[in-house]
Amino acid sequence: MMDCWKGAICSSWIYPTLIICANGFFSTMRPSESFLTPYLTGPDKNLTVEQVTNQVFPVWTYSYLALLVPVFLITDYLRYKPILLLQGISFIVTWLLLLFAHGLVAMQLVEFFYGMVTATEVAYYAYIYSVVSADHYQRVTSYCRSITLVAATLAAVLGQLLVSLADVSYFHLNAITLASVSLAFVCSFLLPMPQKSMFFHRKGVSETLPQPDKAGAGLSSNTSSSCQQDKGCAPADTGPTPAQQAQQPEPQHHVLRVLVQLGKDLKDCYSSRKLLYWSLWWALATAGFNQVVNYIQVLWDFRAPSHSSAVYNGAVEAVATFLGSATSMAVGYVKVNWDLTGELALGIFSAMDAGSLFLMYFTDNIWACYAGYLAFKACYMLLITIATFQIAVNLSMERYALMFGFNNFIALVIQTILTIVVVDSNGLGLGISTQTLLNEVKQLDYHHFKMRSYRSMGGSKGKKVA
Repeated sequence: MMDCWKGAICSSWIYPTLIICANGFFSTMRPSESFLTPYLTGPDKNLTVEQVTNQVFPVWTYSYLALLVPVFLITDYLRYKPILLLQGISFIVTWLLLLFAHGLVAMQLVEFFYGMVTATEVAYYAYIYSVVSADHYQRVTSYCRSITLVAATLAAVLGQLLVSLADVSYFHLNAITLASVSLAFVCSFLLPMPQKSMFFHRKGVSETLPQPDKAGAGLSSNTSSSCQQDKGCAPADTGPTPAQQAQQPEPQHHVLRVLVQLGKDLKDCYSSRKLLYWSLWWALATAGFNQVVNYIQVLWDFRAPSHSSAVYNGAVEAVATFLGSATSMAVGYVKVNWDLTGELALGIFSAMDAGSLFLMYFTDNIWACYAGYLAFKACYMLLITIATFQIAVNLSMERYALMFGFNNFIALVIQTILTIVVVDSNGLGLGISTQTLLNEVKQLDYHHFKMRSYRSMGGSKGKKVA
């Protein structure tokens, strides 16, 4: 009886969706995150702003880059759930260190484990596709993404209310966050173990590989259908003929064969110039966005020191998250041919992003700085949604995940270079205001390059994307 009940639960799409959404809610419900810089520079940890900016925060970027690729591959190979458990452990270790450890090295260790947390986020978004049918992909994707936006907004509002109205200390905010991420860890245990994954354990591909030729053909057929509609994209190989198989030795190891196929997929898709340009914008814009978000609290503390001014970080983050989700949702309802107007939108809103960052650089007023951040985040969320759609159209699920993961990897490489050269105390170690200006100069330079390249192509003419 119990086995039948368990089997019925695990076979339904509702149960895993509820559990993964609960995991996403509790792991994102972190009311202390908006007040991290005041906490680190306050009496609890007693670090200087320079130490936080130039020695602590850069560790997150370095660890995230070092862990991203191996975690991405291991996540798919281990079928997601073990990585979700690893993420839960990393969350708990991060906040235990934040609560009870002291000193510069301990806070750098906090950033390392938080890098592990962000590197393992891929498991959250990929897990659900391995346990539900394709008929439910759209619905469960909206649930998983919406719940994290709701949790982030509630966390920011709760943190602000507790700090401003209840006079709760930053230490106790972090204790609440520890309780929340611990609940997310418990939810991870309740998830059913997937039987397939997108790359290494695909449905219909034997894990023991008694027939490697059929497995290779299955991979090739999927990739050809996702790219054949774009004349600018090199046609994918439909698979070798039996004669070619006899002449060309193929990798015998399953992992190696999958890696070779992934490399071929990337080469095929990036052969489309339009897709390449959108991906390049994605990488540069995301690198700049992550850099701004990572250090925005330091800028706010510079404009209005937390030890002598009221702190409204939580309220600003809540409004920014709401505006970002609203602009992202608006893209789905506006009836526009993005093939024709996407470039214009890219130019207009990139210019608005530039203006908001210039405002944050030149103003000394904290409220103007808050307003600039709200405009910056809303414009970025709008543009990244358009870019996501432009890249995702006509892509198979495998290429969808692969290309977006690779674009984020390139963004992280760019962000790491910026951190090493501009932020790290071993590099230039520039102040936070100068970093804000440099991020915007980078975005403006790319937009100028993008428009020149686009004009030289004669426009997109509404062509489909691979």
